[in-house]
Amino acid sequence: MRYSVFAGGKRIRPILAISACEAVGGKAKDVLSSACALELVHTYSLIHDDLPSLDNDDYRRGKPTCHKKFGEAVAILAGNALLTLTFQIITEQGLAGKIDAALTLKIIHEIAFAVGASGMIGGQVVDVTSENSIDAPTLQYIHTHKTGSLVCGSLRVGVLLGNGDQGQLRLLTQYGEYIGLAFQIVDDILNVEGDKERIGKNVHNDISKNKLTYPVVYGIGESKEWVKQLCKEAISSLESFDYKADPLREIAKFIEYRNY
Repeated sequence: MRYSVFAGGKRIRPILAISACEAVGGKAKDVLSSACALELVHTYSLIHDDLPSLDNDDYRRGKPTCHKKFGEAVAILAGNALLTLTFQIITEQGLAGKIDAALTLKIIHEIAFAVGASGMIGGQVVDVTSENSIDAPTLQYIHTHKTGSLVCGSLRVGVLLGNGDQGQLRLLTQYGEYIGLAFQIVDDILNVEGDKERIGKNVHNDISKNKLTYPVVYGIGESKEWVKQLCKEAISSLESFDYKADPLREIAKFIEYRNY
């Protein structure tokens, strides 16, 4: 568990939760524990995603994947433990009186929905069953669920803990839908033309596994245009927010130009 959590990474999901909280007038301390929980649930998903029965990847964040380091059985258990620890952390906040009971339930629901059959895992299932396929609607479904759901969920958790209103929740969910899809398209692009040492994992394996990706369906050039437009739309979603949403604007720019 410790090996995978502290292996590095961009910490995008907790950063999004904190930034969303601050954008609606909340304070970072109000969301910090839940932000950490979001990183744990993300790490669980990476451990399982790398398993031989799924993506069968040997490297993650520049290090051997969890199952390569400790064996497949321990990796499965580590992922399961991180998932349950996610909800333990959130409920401990509620039991300690740091988050009221109703809000605790909302946070649990947001994360469970984001990672479950209607979200990340649902996208993963379609991804696994769509190899050798070239279908644009299926591709968008995979990316908006496999990656986008937890991105949106992270933002929504931040808004709820920052006491944002329904209008702010709607706009930041929309922002999350744009950057979540953009983020995964960039991952697809980097798998084709990225540098293994920089991105910390093997490249070209999407092609070798016949996976459904944006470069396969649209080509590299059009995929990059998708990213550019999505990040532009994401920033436009923040027009009604003041300077406190600047970190979210910068995240959209980072996603557009990232090379790792």
